[in-house]
Amino acid sequence: MTNFALPTVGVEEEYFIIDAGTMQPTATRGAVIAHARSMGIDAVSELTQVQVETNSPPLQHLRDLREYVISTRTVLSAIAVSHGVRLLATGVSPVPRADSGALPVSDGDRYRRLARTYGALADSVATCGGHIHVEVPNKATAVQVCNFVRPWLPALLAMTSNSPIHDGVDTGHATWRSTVWGRWPSAGPPPYLHSADHYDDLVASMIHTGVILDEASLYWDVRPSIHQPTIEVRVGDVPAVADEVALSAALVRGLVVTAMRSIENGEYAPFVEDRHMTAAYHRARVYGLTGDGVDPFTGKLVPALSLLRSLVRCIKPALTASGDTRYVETCLERLQHLGNGAQRQREVFARTGDAAEVATVAARCTTSDWSASVAHAAT
Repeated sequence: MTNFALPTVGVEEEYFIIDAGTMQPTATRGAVIAHARSMGIDAVSELTQVQVETNSPPLQHLRDLREYVISTRTVLSAIAVSHGVRLLATGVSPVPRADSGALPVSDGDRYRRLARTYGALADSVATCGGHIHVEVPNKATAVQVCNFVRPWLPALLAMTSNSPIHDGVDTGHATWRSTVWGRWPSAGPPPYLHSADHYDDLVASMIHTGVILDEASLYWDVRPSIHQPTIEVRVGDVPAVADEVALSAALVRGLVVTAMRSIENGEYAPFVEDRHMTAAYHRARVYGLTGDGVDPFTGKLVPALSLLRSLVRCIKPALTASGDTRYVETCLERLQHLGNGAQRQREVFARTGDAAEVATVAARCTTSDWSASVAHAAT
C-alpha cells in the first residue's frame, strides 16, 4: 500500500426533522438550517421540507471523522430542540405524517423539476441515507473502483439497515428506505463499467431518454462524484449512531484503497452476475444483519455477518495501512452483540407496539454512542 497516500474520507448524512410532541415529520427545517449554518455546520436542504442534510469536510483520520459526526449531530440536535423540533436519524419515518397528502418539496428549480418529472416517487415517501466520499485521483480510476466496490454493496446495505418501521407498522424489511428508493429509475447498483467513456455514454443515454434529469440525479449506489474528486458510496440508510457512520467510512475507504492497488497492478474487478446481485440486495433489504445474506460472487447463502467478515479480510492490508483495523474489528463485535439500527428499532416496537416510542428512542440514539443507544432502547 506504500504507493498511496491515505485518501481523505467525508460523509453526507440526511436526517428527519420531527415534531417534539407527536414525533411526526414536520416542515420546519428552514429555520434549523439557517441556525445551523450560522453555527458553522454545513447544513443544506433536501428534496422534501421534512429533511435536512449535513456534509463533513474531507478528513484523513477516522477518529477525526467520528468526532466530527458526533459533534455535528449533537449541535444540530440542540439547534432543532431550540426550534421546538427534534433530529432523527432513521431511513424512513416510523410515525406517519399528520397530513396524508404529498410531501412538501423544498424550494428550488431543480427540486421542483424532480417533483414534476417523477411525481409520487419524489413526494410520497421521504427517505434518509448516508453517503461516504473517498478521495480518488481521477475519473478513470473512480469508474474502475466502482466495479470493485459493486459486489460489496449489499453487505454495506445490510450493515447500515435502519428503517424497518414506517407509518406505524413493521414493514417486514430491515431497510424499507432501500426498498422504496429502489423504485427510482437510476437507483441500485451500477452496471459493470468498462471505462470512463462507457460511463459517460451511459449517463448521456439516460439523460437523452429522460431516465434522469442530469448527472446529479444518477442515483446509483456507487458512482463517481460530479462535484469533487471522490467516489461516492450511497447505498446505506443513515446510520443510527455515529460509530456506525465511522465504521461505514472505514470499510468503504478500505475497499477504495484495495481497488486502487489492484488497478495499479493491472488487475480488473471480477464480474458479478446480475442475478446474484439481485438476490443479495433482496436478502440485505429484508433481513439486514439477521440470518443469511447472499454471497454475490457465488450466489450461495452465507450468514450476513460472515459477509462483513469476508469484506474485512479482503481489505485487511488497507485497514492496517490506515490504522483502522482494531476499530473496525471492535465495531463488528459490537454489531454482533448489540445489533444495528434496524434490530434495535424492532426490539422497541416489539416491546411497546408504539411507533412514536420507536422514533423517541431513535432520536435519543441519534447523538449517542453504541452503549448509550442500547441503554435508550432498553428503557
